[in-house]
Amino acid sequence: MPDIVIVGGGFSGAVTAVNLARTLTHSAVIDIVEPRSVLGAGVAYAATDPAHRINVPASRMTVFADDPTQFDRWLRDQGALAADPDALWGGHAFPQRALFGLYIAELVADAAKARPDVQIRHHRARATDIQAHGSGFSVLLDEGTRLEAGRVILALSHPPPAVPAPLRAALAKGAPIVADPWAPGALDPVADDASVLIVGTGLTMADVVASLDRRRHHGPIIALSRRGLLSRGHNFAPAAASEIFKTAPPPTTALALSCAVRAQVRRAHSQGIPWQSVFDDVRANALRLWSALPLAEQRRLLRHLRPFWDVHRFRLSPQAEAAVARLHDTGQLQTLAASLAGADWDGKALTVQIQPRRAPTKSLGVDAVVVTTGPAHGSILHANQALESLARQGLIRADGVGLGLDVDQHSRAIGQDGTVARGLFIAGPLARGRFGELMGLPQVSDHAAAVALAAARRQDGS
Repeated sequence: MPDIVIVGGGFSGAVTAVNLARTLTHSAVIDIVEPRSVLGAGVAYAATDPAHRINVPASRMTVFADDPTQFDRWLRDQGALAADPDALWGGHAFPQRALFGLYIAELVADAAKARPDVQIRHHRARATDIQAHGSGFSVLLDEGTRLEAGRVILALSHPPPAVPAPLRAALAKGAPIVADPWAPGALDPVADDASVLIVGTGLTMADVVASLDRRRHHGPIIALSRRGLLSRGHNFAPAAASEIFKTAPPPTTALALSCAVRAQVRRAHSQGIPWQSVFDDVRANALRLWSALPLAEQRRLLRHLRPFWDVHRFRLSPQAEAAVARLHDTGQLQTLAASLAGADWDGKALTVQIQPRRAPTKSLGVDAVVVTTGPAHGSILHANQALESLARQGLIRADGVGLGLDVDQHSRAIGQDGTVARGLFIAGPLARGRFGELMGLPQVSDHAAAVALAAARRQDGS
């Protein structure tokens, strides 16, 4: 009987498997259920567009806490930077995302070679049903295989973005709306002179702009979101680190936390320390800060402050930042603070109604719309068949803040009656409601290692 099944073989699932191979003290079989051909790529690192780059310097893409620069060395050993000189910016490497996926796949292969008594098997399939029984779990795959496991680790990605309601009727009629910009060839139907409306102004918007720019797109581009906020970039100037949030008593309200961050940014600025250092300090201590907030304050923070946190925390690669700035300076790219109010498609022309902030509704005629909004967290329990089957059994529930699935301190799933589902773990961003910051490295790497440690214990971490 296979000992552990990991559902999802993107970054979180692959790195959890690598850490299991390093942690397990007995022989075992680790089955990874992932439809993609390469383990470790997932949505983020399966991108084949050369314009899509990691948005953190390679030297900070930490998989192992005891070897923080391994990926950077791997890049240089592979000759990847010599083949892609545009990856270097200010002495830092921002390679194409697909390379990081290949690096993770190599780590999985190396882990399997290092532990011949721990088999790592890749099933190119999707899990359609997971049933709990007395001795563990039965996992049914869409190609008919049934896997038996003592423990199951859900390492699934966020639910895909939902098409905004005002666009759905037009999309159903065949309007030129790109609902999933990550799908292979998603932007191919967009003509080089087309007028494009991008819904969302975050990192994915910047990726779309970088892709269009690389293709020498010369049509007008409008990007809109309710607040019109753009993601910020990096600061590479040497500066002292901010560590106030590592030692100061954590605030217990969203307002107090906001005031503390603002005050520290002002203090840092007076000392010549960039705001990025302060936000890195907040991020490094996110679990401590997040855990100090009562549930109502966590919800308040997400409702009022999350958009402002996101544009400072999720920073652009300098290449994407340069593309956005260049198109913005020439007037080809405009950003608007507005909401979608409706859309009409008559088979030839697409007209979108937008509601600018503090201004009347107006109509825009565009040739294409690209949706780059965030994950549809509200649909988490119905994001795929495997999660639906677990929800029907009462083994999982949404977390209290609407970011993913509810887990305990050992990342074990909490069921609908509030009890722990023994042997069922959540790895990666779907557990961020408990831990506060599970959207990037090194936090996701550290979480994968913690889940592996908990799952490797014969008593499921208890």
